[in-house]
Amino acid sequence: MPSAVTLIHSASLSDAAEYAYAATAPANARLIFLAGSCPLNADGSTAGVGDYAAQAASCIENMTGALRAAGAELTDVISTRVLVASTRQADLVTAWEVVRDAFGDHDVPSTLMGVTVLGYDDQLVEIEAVAAVVD
Repeated sequence: MPSAVTLIHSASLSDAAEYAYAATAPANARLIFLAGSCPLNADGSTAGVGDYAAQAASCIENMTGALRAAGAELTDVISTRVLVASTRQADLVTAWEVVRDAFGDHDVPSTLMGVTVLGYDDQLVEIEAVAAVVD
């Protein structure tokens, strides 16, 4: 089934960003608001301790599970916010590259932010997302 999400790329804005600048969904779309996806293993322990890329991958895996439970896929995501517990831009980029690669050609509008701390022990990455589907 085709995605309800339409990504918008603006020729008047810089093409340096690796994502669409906006996205829309039709009026009849069902919006899915996901809790922040955390790098937690099934037993509740933090995955990839000390590893930004491993934690980003775990977040994507957990997000994919939450999306599927709601009847959606990564291509139905309409926006993301990637939170990285670091003051180093290189750490943010490391996490972002994993997220960008997971979404592939679906270059969903995104915000990448450095934060001081996240909610779980040893947590370095969290990803928020909103998706849209037409049932």
